[in-house]
Amino acid sequence: MPRPHARLSPALRRLLLLKVWIVEHFRLSERQVTLVWAAVIGFFGALAAESFRKATEFLQFLGTGHFSSIVTSFEDLPLWQRFAVPTAGGLLAGLTLWFGNRLISSVRQKSTTDYMEAIVVGNGKISFRASLVKTISALFSISSGASIGREGPLVQLSSLLASFAGRLRRCPVPQKRHMVACGAAAGIASAYNAPIAGAFFVAEIILGTVVVESLGPLILASVVATFTTRAIHGASALYRSPDLEFHSRWEAIPICVMGLLLGFLAPVFLQLLRRSEKLFSKLRFPAPVKMAIGGAIVGGIAVFYPQVCGNGQDLLSSLFHQNWDFDTISILLIAKLAATSATFGSGAVGGVFTPTLFIGSALGFLYGQTVLLLFPGLQPDPDIYGLVGMGAFLSAASGAPIMAILMVFELTLSYTIVPYLMVACVLGYYCSSIFERRFMYGESLERKGAAFFNSQLAEVSMTDLIRTDPITLPEQASFAEVARTFLQFQFQHLYVVDGSRRFLGAISLHDVKAFLDRPELETVVIASDIMNENFPRISPLQGTAEALRKFSETNSERLPVIDNFNSQRLIGSISKTDLILHLAGEQSRPAVARAVEPDVAEKPAPSGDGAVAAKGDGAK
Repeated sequence: MPRPHARLSPALRRLLLLKVWIVEHFRLSERQVTLVWAAVIGFFGALAAESFRKATEFLQFLGTGHFSSIVTSFEDLPLWQRFAVPTAGGLLAGLTLWFGNRLISSVRQKSTTDYMEAIVVGNGKISFRASLVKTISALFSISSGASIGREGPLVQLSSLLASFAGRLRRCPVPQKRHMVACGAAAGIASAYNAPIAGAFFVAEIILGTVVVESLGPLILASVVATFTTRAIHGASALYRSPDLEFHSRWEAIPICVMGLLLGFLAPVFLQLLRRSEKLFSKLRFPAPVKMAIGGAIVGGIAVFYPQVCGNGQDLLSSLFHQNWDFDTISILLIAKLAATSATFGSGAVGGVFTPTLFIGSALGFLYGQTVLLLFPGLQPDPDIYGLVGMGAFLSAASGAPIMAILMVFELTLSYTIVPYLMVACVLGYYCSSIFERRFMYGESLERKGAAFFNSQLAEVSMTDLIRTDPITLPEQASFAEVARTFLQFQFQHLYVVDGSRRFLGAISLHDVKAFLDRPELETVVIASDIMNENFPRISPLQGTAEALRKFSETNSERLPVIDNFNSQRLIGSISKTDLILHLAGEQSRPAVARAVEPDVAEKPAPSGDGAVAAKGDGAK
């Protein structure tokens, strides 16, 4: 029976004309919508990071009675309390993990709590309850002076919010992963006030690609998160050193040699962390006892050297602004290495990003002072060697030279050192790669037993990219119904189906433009009159290459998906953006999979979610 052909009201006609004008002049697509969501993720990720900072400061006040920096707080404590606070914090952190993991053990089989897993080998879903357990555990560890970073949990919280956004949008798996990646970039950027390095951290280390489709939203999320953080804390660089100057072009030689040396030392540092973790794993104690032992070791060191408490940010600031001699730097370097190894090995939730920065800086300072002693005619500035050493060691340990260069530049805002920094970072990376296959973050993905237990989630097929329930119209729909549907939804194409959902064609927003100035045709024209019967369509039985070819035949952002070419029954639609993100991700995942050894892949994750630098990671 024919449907009633209602007229389109003048107001709706004007709105539809406005929409056509906007589409024609601004060409908004799902890529632009993704950018909007990236900005939202960046903003709320920065707020989540700030909330975590305030929570750690409050718990630190309860434990030490001070709101000042963690090192200053411990310097003012009596000796017995320097030992007791980290021990108690480790015990509480361990109890949180021990009880929490048992309460939510079923959740861990359905979704991951690690943002790297969610991006690379997962389905983009991060468990809220599991993340909450890790965050609370990290609060106890970090606020009690553990030698590990709080920025790991910051990234975790930001990624969790991004995962919620992906679920809210009901995105396909590749886009959910990409939104979690935006959350991780926002967390890094807000932690270090470094928007460029935050984006490249995720692109280079986690995604393994810098294609525009993936990098653009990462950059926007990082920038918004940085601006939000700067609005709260100010815009100054963390380790700005304005008066740096090279006195001789010959200094390029010792700096290159330093890059080589730090490239050889970085694998030793990574091996130290692994040995520490292995040593704690041999202890036949539950997680709370292990983490209390780790806290006690930190507390014992803090009795004599309270500077080892915290992530190392205060140590870095002191290194660049106090004239420490060779012996003092050497002692603090050894003490910090011992404290970080004990904290990390015990299974504490956090990260070793900033401890890595301090170790690289300290080694650079020691090297610079040695060069000054042996070659005084060069007039080397140890500050320069400390900053370049920071980047070279980070590059060698993380396997991400581009990120390391950008990170040090944004932390210091010193362009003078950039050419030398670039050379040292590249040399450090290549020397380290001779001995190291997995680096800090590659190992974290390989050693997550839960991720490989759910490895089938990474095998995304065409079916995983389909969005069900597309907007459809019957073939007898009036022109007024077509116009109202275009106004109600953001899509630029509507699909026409018959009573059995057989795909008949598609109506473009541009197709209705010709009828808007001819009201007399509104009661005559129906959907079947203006649809394109030859509109490209795709079947799940076809591959991604065929989907890309068909996208090239039309300017549509989406293609209808039919069950097969015999019945032509419409089952959903597929987005060009989702397809590109999926293909970009496929380029990075095989490299991860090839590096996995069977015995490592099957190893269960430690109780503290420990893997080198990935315990919620990215972190100071």
